[in-house]
Amino acid sequence: MPKTKQQHLDSTNGPKRILALDGGGIRGILTLEYLDVMEREFRRRFKDPNFLLCDYFDLIGGTSTGSIIAAGLACGLTVEQLKELYTGIGIDVFQAEFWRLGLLAPKFKSEPLQAALDKHLGADTTLDSERIRTGLMIMTKRLDTGSPWLLHNNPRGKFYDGPAGAAGAGNRNLLIRNVIRASTAAPHYFEPELLKVSPHVMGAFVDGGISPYNNPSMQLLMMSTCSGYGLDWPFGEDRLLLVSVGTGFRPVSAAAADVVKMPAIRLAAESVVSIMQDANWLGQAVLQWMSRSPTAWEIDAEVGDLSSDVLGGGSAMMSYLRYELCLEPHWLSKNLGIERSDRQCDALYTMDNAKNLPELTRLGRAASKVQMEPAHFPASFDI
Repeated sequence: MPKTKQQHLDSTNGPKRILALDGGGIRGILTLEYLDVMEREFRRRFKDPNFLLCDYFDLIGGTSTGSIIAAGLACGLTVEQLKELYTGIGIDVFQAEFWRLGLLAPKFKSEPLQAALDKHLGADTTLDSERIRTGLMIMTKRLDTGSPWLLHNNPRGKFYDGPAGAAGAGNRNLLIRNVIRASTAAPHYFEPELLKVSPHVMGAFVDGGISPYNNPSMQLLMMSTCSGYGLDWPFGEDRLLLVSVGTGFRPVSAAAADVVKMPAIRLAAESVVSIMQDANWLGQAVLQWMSRSPTAWEIDAEVGDLSSDVLGGGSAMMSYLRYELCLEPHWLSKNLGIERSDRQCDALYTMDNAKNLPELTRLGRAASKVQMEPAHFPASFDI
């Protein structure tokens, strides 16, 4: 029988499993191909054709496009249902009107996304809803205070109920549709989302990727283990499993002479992208440093993949898996046997082109079959 939400969140109820899902716009379809392989493996392993990822993972979290997938999984949707939702969102949402260039007005309207969320997750579903079957965390950024915010459904969280006597002000009362809209409100693409954060204060929220947590793995780890968040899950290689799934990355590469000649506005934009990638790789390095990971990536040519290092010099603090695809010609050719040019990889890396869905699906399917192995999920974490 599946665990209840309370059992998923209870620190004393068995080893804990966390699923972290990156932001990346339309490239979230890559994430779904990895999750499809994962779901199929668990259904085979547990001999249950209806087994859901929310039955396995005790906490699921995402940033931006990852928040849509995370919320859907936590509400009991299958990966196939999410693929249908995602394809519809891609076609309906990423349709810019001729006058919307993202300069004076956001490039896309939010209404189609809102309608899709209402249809599949419910217009009245709140963070404390019983429709959410496991732990859920959505990463966003409150731009009016410049602070990253993780919004979650743990009843022991400090801001879950809100101030004493302030009816309706706690995070538990936030609508999932609005929280996801906040997490996906990428500047230039969508307008910010206003959320009521206290009885008399509204906050202006934008995409959680405008923070160090476009990959929300580190924030999910902190939420599950730091006492301030109220979960207090224990560390341990056989007690804590963190599975992180990306949306594809594109290595930065340019001739030094071209960088020097870049117009100031492009140089500024490239610098912001570079900072986001630095944050992602720093998080990746620390998580690999804390664990023994069969999916470790090379951080750089000096430290390698940190497989010979463990933070503190003792035992690994958790089990960690990272699944990701590199949108670079040599990597695709070497690892997947798929030939693509730099120009094609650049086109596929864009966040808002729904025409890329078929090709991204193909790449994600190929990468997931090559990278994911049943043995990556230790038997000690089985249901």
